Amino acid sequence: MDQVKAMRAFQRIAQAKSLSSAAQSLGTTHSSLSRQLQALEASLGAQLVRRDTRGITLTEAGHRYLAACTDILSRLDAAHADAAADSKAPSGTLKVSMPLSIATLELPDWLPAFQARYAGIRLEVVCTDRFTKLVAEGIDVALRISAELEDASMMARTLAVSDMVLVAAPRYLAEHGLPRTPEDLSQHQCLQHNGPESPAHWTLHLRDGQQQTLRPESRFACDTITALYSAAKCGLGIAALTWHTARADLQAGALVRVLPEVTLGQRTYAALYPRTRHVQPAVRAFIDFMATHYR
Repeated sequence: MDQVKAMRAFQRIAQAKSLSSAAQSLGTTHSSLSRQLQALEASLGAQLVRRDTRGITLTEAGHRYLAACTDILSRLDAAHADAAADSKAPSGTLKVSMPLSIATLELPDWLPAFQARYAGIRLEVVCTDRFTKLVAEGIDVALRISAELEDASMMARTLAVSDMVLVAAPRYLAEHGLPRTPEDLSQHQCLQHNGPESPAHWTLHLRDGQQQTLRPESRFACDTITALYSAAKCGLGIAALTWHTARADLQAGALVRVLPEVTLGQRTYAALYPRTRHVQPAVRAFIDFMATHYR
């Protein structure tokens, strides 16, 4: 007996509540399906259905077996679809939520290569620094930069861990001097990010493992990293940014690392996506690509 075929036949019988209807949908005969059901019950040593003039009803054993069949067959179908998808190039529209820093400041580093590799994927980017509700807003995958990532309803994959570093433009340092110690920061314009997750103070992590708390004093605060970045580049003061965000301008000399022995802890770059048995090929392709990019 083909066990998978028998399980699918039983599942269809339970759904149709009629041997005749189930046989018609499966393209077989009433008698053939009846024999298949009898063989299944004999192999299990249990009665799965009761037949009467009103049709078919499940026994207690039948209800338990149907639940098991549904779970097994759905897993089998998902595995088959997953394996088949690997042989095809990912395609379709992929809706991705990401912080403004990744979608703007870092975009030249990753988007051209992604589009060149996955010509069949149409990327629809939602630029926001707030934490979106993936399922409710129709988001396939979200990129996050956060000190903590806790959402039991989502799957999460870490892409990178980046130090938070202090940076300033050469013109600002030429005018105001280079801080030599953490205490010197109190004499400088420290540009403040006042997003929903941002603390009102800076916690400086020193090289010897000690920590020092500073409340930034500044005439400028904003709720987006892109605006903070622009303020630092045009010489308004010292900003705290992830190394990944500031990397290109630090290497080009457009920004300078301030107190290079100090960080403000670390931030995790992660990809979040809804929990599901079958991950879309386009979602997997995008997450794998970004993981390779940051690595």
